Amino acid sequence: MAPTSATLTDSLALTDFVINQGHGVKGLSEMGLKTLPKEYIHPLEERVDKADILPQASIPVIDMSKWDDTEVAKSICDAAEKWGFFQVVNHCVSLEVLGRVKAATHRFFGLSAEEKKKYSKELSPSNNVRFGTSFNTQAEKALEWKDYLSLFYASDDESSALWPPACKDEVLEYMKSSEVLIKQLLQVLMKGLNVTEIDQTKEKLLMGSLRTNLNYYPICPNPELTVGVGRHSDVSTLTILLQDDIGGLYVRGDEGQSWIHVPPVNGSLVINIGDALQILSNGKYKSVEHCVIANGSRNRISVPIFVNPRPKEILCPLPEVIATGKKPVYKPVLYSDYVKHFFRKAHDGKKTIDFAKINNS
Repeated sequence: MAPTSATLTDSLALTDFVINQGHGVKGLSEMGLKTLPKEYIHPLEERVDKADILPQASIPVIDMSKWDDTEVAKSICDAAEKWGFFQVVNHCVSLEVLGRVKAATHRFFGLSAEEKKKYSKELSPSNNVRFGTSFNTQAEKALEWKDYLSLFYASDDESSALWPPACKDEVLEYMKSSEVLIKQLLQVLMKGLNVTEIDQTKEKLLMGSLRTNLNYYPICPNPELTVGVGRHSDVSTLTILLQDDIGGLYVRGDEGQSWIHVPPVNGSLVINIGDALQILSNGKYKSVEHCVIANGSRNRISVPIFVNPRPKEILCPLPEVIATGKKPVYKPVLYSDYVKHFFRKAHDGKKTIDFAKINNS
């Protein structure tokens, strides 16, 4: 017998339906729930209060058509220092590629629970392919209103063999098409740190591994009581984010209390600095806390590409940065250790970066 909203009032039944059976929050949403299950209700301090939103503020939008022009390069570095977030337009990823990966995301999440569950932690053919819900269901006190498919790129052959047929070609095309943009951004940002050349060693440190997430935020019965994604900063070097036209991404303003909405701009990609680049730049470039709110009327998707160091890389301030005499703020940490620390707990704002800080007390 198919479950009803009445039978899911019990936590065990809800966990079984959402996680074990692979229905995710999409399955809950499609049951037509009138009220949000208590497992998804977040404390007030974790929600985005409308009073804390700065309505007039916005992150920079940068035209990448002349990306190596001095003024454009300066605006990229300034945005990385002040905001940690910016949007780019006239980049080299075509609207057709972006449209295809958005359609593929809807196609994957339109599959049956049985099909999607084949890629769950217990059943997936590879650790590099993972379908799930929320962020860390074991560690969270309140669950996030989101389902996701995480795809770690190892090789074209593995992607073709093991990624879901519903989306593998489109995700691969999106990742490959973004490489030029990623290299342009890193070249500019490294010059801002007195790094004149990105050799093979530095390339592996900055962009040695890539992961793409397909995120699905279904319609929520009480969006004001929950979050799509809780407050966090990314552990990446850079994140390249494709939004749809719905909106819901918020980033921290200067004061650390306010929130700024990142409105969808047609054809744009949202770029944000991750913790890895904050550490490598010794704090010059900022990885900024951000979150996603839930939506009460429309299903939202987003597709981030996480540009990461290789797991075995050691993260610490670049020699070129501390050559000027600045004291390092961060100690050397193995990147895989940093990532494990991030994923073993619930989202908690900017606290992950403390793992790498030098304690001078």
